[in-house]
Amino acid sequence: MVNEINSSNRYQPLIQQKFPQNEVADSKESTFSATMKDFMGEVSMQQEQSQALSEAFIKGENVDMHDVVIAGQKAKTSFQLLMELRAKGLDLYRELLRMQV
Repeated sequence: MVNEINSSNRYQPLIQQKFPQNEVADSKESTFSATMKDFMGEVSMQQEQSQALSEAFIKGENVDMHDVVIAGQKAKTSFQLLMELRAKGLDLYRELLRMQV
Protein backbone atom coordinates (compact mmCIF):
# COMPACT_ATOMS: atom_id res chain seq x y z
CA MET A 1 0.00 0.00 0.00
CA VAL A 2 2.81 2.42 0.85
CA ASN A 3 4.48 1.80 -2.51
CA GLU A 4 1.29 2.83 -4.27
CA ILE A 5 1.41 6.37 -2.89
CA ASN A 6 2.80 8.75 -5.46
CA SER A 7 4.52 11.64 -3.66
CA SER A 8 3.94 14.13 -6.49
CA ASN A 9 0.27 13.11 -6.67
CA ARG A 10 -0.30 13.63 -2.95
CA TYR A 11 -0.21 17.41 -2.95
CA GLN A 12 -2.46 18.08 -5.94
CA PRO A 13 -6.12 19.04 -5.51
CA LEU A 14 -8.38 16.01 -5.23
CA ILE A 15 -9.97 16.66 -8.61
CA GLN A 16 -6.59 16.47 -10.37
CA GLN A 17 -5.34 13.39 -8.54
CA LYS A 18 -5.35 10.11 -10.41
CA PHE A 19 -7.05 7.24 -8.59
CA PRO A 20 -7.42 3.64 -9.68
CA GLN A 21 -10.85 3.04 -11.20
CA ASN A 22 -11.80 0.31 -8.74
CA GLU A 23 -11.25 2.50 -5.65
CA VAL A 24 -13.31 5.52 -6.67
CA ALA A 25 -16.92 5.09 -7.73
CA ASP A 26 -18.40 6.85 -10.71
CA SER A 27 -18.86 10.57 -10.07
CA LYS A 28 -22.65 10.17 -10.39
CA GLU A 29 -22.66 7.71 -7.49
CA SER A 30 -20.23 9.56 -5.22
CA THR A 31 -22.60 12.33 -4.23
CA PHE A 32 -23.62 13.04 -0.67
CA SER A 33 -27.17 11.87 -1.29
CA ALA A 34 -25.95 8.54 -2.67
CA THR A 35 -23.71 8.09 0.36
CA MET A 36 -26.61 8.82 2.70
CA LYS A 37 -28.88 6.40 0.81
CA ASP A 38 -26.24 3.69 1.10
CA PHE A 39 -25.87 4.36 4.82
CA MET A 40 -29.64 4.27 5.33
CA GLY A 41 -29.73 0.96 3.50
CA GLU A 42 -27.03 -0.42 5.78
CA VAL A 43 -28.90 0.78 8.88
CA SER A 44 -32.08 -0.85 7.62
CA MET A 45 -30.23 -4.08 6.90
CA GLN A 46 -28.72 -4.11 10.40
CA GLN A 47 -32.14 -3.56 11.96
CA GLU A 48 -33.65 -6.39 9.91
CA GLN A 49 -30.77 -8.68 10.86
CA SER A 50 -31.21 -7.80 14.53
CA GLN A 51 -34.93 -8.49 14.32
CA ALA A 52 -34.36 -11.82 12.57
CA LEU A 53 -31.83 -12.92 15.20
CA SER A 54 -34.18 -11.88 18.01
CA GLU A 55 -37.07 -13.82 16.50
CA ALA A 56 -34.87 -16.87 15.97
CA PHE A 57 -33.71 -16.71 19.59
CA ILE A 58 -37.28 -16.39 20.87
CA LYS A 59 -38.36 -19.38 18.76
CA GLY A 60 -35.62 -21.43 20.42
CA GLU A 61 -33.44 -21.87 17.36
CA ASN A 62 -29.69 -22.39 17.71
CA VAL A 63 -28.72 -18.71 18.15
CA ASP A 64 -26.31 -17.46 20.79
CA MET A 65 -27.58 -14.75 23.13
CA HIS A 66 -24.46 -12.64 22.68
CA ASP A 67 -24.99 -12.59 18.89
CA VAL A 68 -28.52 -11.27 19.45
CA VAL A 69 -27.29 -8.55 21.83
CA ILE A 70 -24.40 -7.54 19.56
CA ALA A 71 -26.67 -7.29 16.52
CA GLY A 72 -29.13 -5.20 18.52
CA GLN A 73 -26.41 -2.83 19.72
CA LYS A 74 -25.01 -2.45 16.20
CA ALA A 75 -28.46 -1.59 14.88
CA LYS A 76 -29.08 0.84 17.74
CA THR A 77 -25.72 2.59 17.32
CA SER A 78 -26.10 2.86 13.54
CA PHE A 79 -29.58 4.32 13.93
CA GLN A 80 -28.36 6.84 16.52
CA LEU A 81 -25.57 7.90 14.17
CA LEU A 82 -28.06 8.31 11.34
CA MET A 83 -30.26 10.50 13.54
CA GLU A 84 -27.27 12.62 14.55
CA LEU A 85 -26.31 13.07 10.90
CA ARG A 86 -29.87 14.10 10.14
CA ALA A 87 -29.84 16.62 12.98
CA LYS A 88 -26.51 18.07 11.88
CA GLY A 89 -27.76 18.30 8.30
CA LEU A 90 -30.86 20.19 9.44
CA ASP A 91 -28.71 22.51 11.56
CA LEU A 92 -26.52 23.18 8.54
CA TYR A 93 -29.57 23.89 6.39
CA ARG A 94 -30.98 26.32 8.96
CA GLU A 95 -27.60 28.03 9.23
CA LEU A 96 -27.49 28.44 5.45
CA LEU A 97 -30.96 29.98 5.47
CA ARG A 98 -29.81 32.54 8.04
CA MET A 99 -26.80 33.62 5.97
CA GLN A 100 -27.06 37.01 4.36
CA VAL A 101 -26.05 37.32 0.75
